Amino acid sequence: MKTALVIGGTGPTGPGVVSGLVERGYDVTILHTGRHEVDTLPPEVPHIHTNPFRIDEVEEALGNATFDVVYAMYGRLRDLAPYFVGRCGQFIAVGGIPVYRGYARPAENWPRGLLMPLRESSERAVNDANDKVAKIVATEDVLFEHHPDATIFRYPLIYGPEQINPREWLIVRRIIDGRRRIIVADGGLTLRAAAYGPNAGHALTLAADHPEVAAGKAYNISDEHTLTARQTIQVIAAALAVELDIVNLPGELATPARPFLGEEESLHRAMAPDLMIAELGYRDKVGVVEAVGLTARWLAENPVRRGSTKERRMQDPFDYDAEDAIIDAYRSSIGKAAELAAAFDPDFRGRYSPGSDDWRLVDAKN
Repeated sequence: MKTALVIGGTGPTGPGVVSGLVERGYDVTILHTGRHEVDTLPPEVPHIHTNPFRIDEVEEALGNATFDVVYAMYGRLRDLAPYFVGRCGQFIAVGGIPVYRGYARPAENWPRGLLMPLRESSERAVNDANDKVAKIVATEDVLFEHHPDATIFRYPLIYGPEQINPREWLIVRRIIDGRRRIIVADGGLTLRAAAYGPNAGHALTLAADHPEVAAGKAYNISDEHTLTARQTIQVIAAALAVELDIVNLPGELATPARPFLGEEESLHRAMAPDLMIAELGYRDKVGVVEAVGLTARWLAENPVRRGSTKERRMQDPFDYDAEDAIIDAYRSSIGKAAELAAAFDPDFRGRYSPGSDDWRLVDAKN
């Protein structure tokens, strides 16, 4: 029986990795702090409780143990990678998409922002002035320096049960509070890469199925389809059986929408999982619309405690009076512009002729 060590394993993606490995016949052990236990792990899997951020404590806990595969999903990867040289056959790690140039600092690129979709061949943020991003890039380099055949999965926003920063809560709480007006920026058309926790966990297990293919590779993780911010809000509302007035404001005025976007600008941050699909045979276990709906209902049944550290980390003041004041002021100020826009008709619109085989365009007025 092959052996596997999962460092972490109790977050939104870990149970999928652990269960997937058990199903494949691995003898799995998880190593984590023990502060966060979940009931979604196979009961037969043993736990080693130690601090994955202290390599001396990891060494004390593991002794001379070796493993066929190690999943480094938590802890300090730049210390774990050197430690496991000679102690495992396959080393699989989790990183993040801020590794790409322009993700954290859009002005670094021209045109401003990222070219969509991000691919594994996109330029990394080498020598980035953002210290956190620089560490992510350097950690990837340390990983492949010590494990040339390693595999790293670059995580986007992860959502679903047990997520530490559940973006969907920002909408779910408003609905629970009776709020029915939701502000979006620039039409709510922003694309932000995301992966449902069980989908991401499933993706990681595929590297164990294809070790030779995955060796030395970085893979972008994302659901197969990416919803816009507006679509995500619409799916959440439908899952909770409410109708919302989704209010569009220009990005510079839509400040209440920024916590949900996770950014100050409504630039796209999406990436394609094409390489993972082509090489590892990845497919979503749960489609994105169903996954967002499941997440919304789970949060409604397991609400984040109001004013908790977890909620404050999301940096949303939930100031509904201020939101209403912004909406009312905007709507009252655009009257003349709306009249002028309605009167402006360049007559460019067309539509496909119904029933036409040659896709002939006809005047929309007809």
